[in-house]
Amino acid sequence: MTQGAIMTVDEPTRLTRDDLYLFNEGSLVNLYEKLGAHPGRVNGQDGTFFAVWAPDAERVSVIGSFNDWKQDRHPLSPRGHSGIWEGFVPGIGTGILYKYHIQSRFHGYHVDKTDPLSFFNEIPPKTASIVWDLSYEWNDADWMKQRRDRNALTAPMAIYEMHVGSWRRVATEGHRSLSYREMAVPLAEYLRQLGFTHVEFLPLMDHPFFGSWGYQTTGYFAPSGNYGTPQDLMYLIDILHQHGIGVILDWVPSHFPTDEHGLGYFDGTHLYEHAHPKQGFHPEWNTFIFNYGRNEVRSFLISSALFWLEKYHIDGLRVDAVASMLYLDYSRKEGEWIPNQYGGRENLDAIAFLRRFNEEVYKRHPDVQTSAEESTAWPAVSRPGYVGGLGFGLKWDMGWMHDTLKYMQTDPIYRHYHHQNLTFRMLYAFHENFVLPLSHDEVVYGKRSLLEKMPGDDWQKFANLRVLFGYMYAQAAKKLLFMGAEIAQRSEWAHDGQLEWEQLQHERHLGIQRWVADLNRVYRAERALHEDDVTPHGFEWIDCNDAESSVISLIRKGHTTQDIILVVCNFTPVPRLNYRVGVPRGGYWQEILNSDSSWYGGSDWGNGGGVEAVPVPLHARSHSLTVTVPALAAVFFKSQGWS
Repeated sequence: MTQGAIMTVDEPTRLTRDDLYLFNEGSLVNLYEKLGAHPGRVNGQDGTFFAVWAPDAERVSVIGSFNDWKQDRHPLSPRGHSGIWEGFVPGIGTGILYKYHIQSRFHGYHVDKTDPLSFFNEIPPKTASIVWDLSYEWNDADWMKQRRDRNALTAPMAIYEMHVGSWRRVATEGHRSLSYREMAVPLAEYLRQLGFTHVEFLPLMDHPFFGSWGYQTTGYFAPSGNYGTPQDLMYLIDILHQHGIGVILDWVPSHFPTDEHGLGYFDGTHLYEHAHPKQGFHPEWNTFIFNYGRNEVRSFLISSALFWLEKYHIDGLRVDAVASMLYLDYSRKEGEWIPNQYGGRENLDAIAFLRRFNEEVYKRHPDVQTSAEESTAWPAVSRPGYVGGLGFGLKWDMGWMHDTLKYMQTDPIYRHYHHQNLTFRMLYAFHENFVLPLSHDEVVYGKRSLLEKMPGDDWQKFANLRVLFGYMYAQAAKKLLFMGAEIAQRSEWAHDGQLEWEQLQHERHLGIQRWVADLNRVYRAERALHEDDVTPHGFEWIDCNDAESSVISLIRKGHTTQDIILVVCNFTPVPRLNYRVGVPRGGYWQEILNSDSSWYGGSDWGNGGGVEAVPVPLHARSHSLTVTVPALAAVFFKSQGWS
């Protein structure tokens, strides 16, 4: 065989007959090891294996920098009736640019496509794939051994959600984003300093438009080259793990962009997306919707999920826009959608896919977690598939987020009319395994930053933000804060800028950061605040009915009766002096957190370190405390003993 020629499928191949069978039935979940570009050797010659799924192509060839992008130099060969085209190109290896030139059997359509299973791509607006080797020497063995415990539903989970490109920038170099490697140590140390247990990255998969924040994904197996190579991202994750920080990736199987080089109309047919526009096109986002009923598409998507868990040591996947997958009429008017076979609005194929996705993830990686951004009341999202659930480990509590922010934006003088917005979630709080999110979606598009949502003068804005965070950490659920909230950023998040780090020179902003750090510290240290985050045992109202004072009081408990913490929150600017609350036992109750401390920017009203319970029954409890609840403040007490 002459140099530059392509070897045919009669010669050694990476795809076995079993692989082809499993792929076509939707069960090949290590697709990234079979399709795409893989450096290797045949008959003593180094080169690269190529394989791509294009069942309605008449001709497929590999084009690239190695053959001057000529369409006739390196044709691939079809593999039976599988729809896969494959071949081996000698003489090329890591770093070579390539695409697939596809000539369809229909309409004379031909196009140059990025490899759907490429491991690395050029930085947009360039669109070529790059032959890449994912070898990396990991140093996170200690983390991997213990992450089952760190990801357990009984463990504390305080998540820092962030956009890599706008966390910090380099002012001296054109205001560019930090690379994966540059941010690794500073980010890990920052998160450890503030006590976060996990970081959740907005999608890092390759995306052509930076302004989509990664939610319009084209490379489901390739990290964005905007911040470095695959190994650079592995280094970032490795360093985070070495600092005891779990890593969650946003993953987007709900839709994909229409860019010509991407998945859409891949071989001249609607291969990855539904053919019918009422099923295959998303009118709100102008994107394609995956055909979850197609076996090969399920193989592709589940393989993508497992790829990030296995090759990048990811500790969890957060699935975006689940509601858009579940409902056939999502963002559609009457007559713009097609009912399922039973006449309903439920997307049966998507339901089956999500169950299968979660089943495969937990079967292979029982020490990770999946979470769903699901904005409706769909039942049993975080319950196993075998009892009719979707199989996620966690679900974002979008209802809590909207109710709470609506309440907090209300002038305190009117809050007593809206008290139910604080208490309503406890009617459903344990129907799912919840995460309480104050996410990126709430600080963009004119919604204002969390600080600027708060009513009142500047002192009151900061105090409101502190009591919001205190109330959030008192609730039974895991926690998530989007970057910038922990420093009380004044401006909305801007993806083309960076956080307002300069605000930390002001004491009030620094106080918010200290408050978040101490909330995380106590949340992690006190079993009562996290062990039963997802079970009713861990939460009791003391008094949820004091609407007139806009005060709530509650108890959090651990697995044992020894661990009890009382939380009292005052949502008005009027201090509540000599405020009586019932408690389940006597003894000394230590004040372990007070958001009105001057250390956090408050006025230093408090309880002198703690209060002794007296045997005066109240709120159906045997004892009671008389406490000071400062203005717009959250106060945490820990029971030190009982009598």
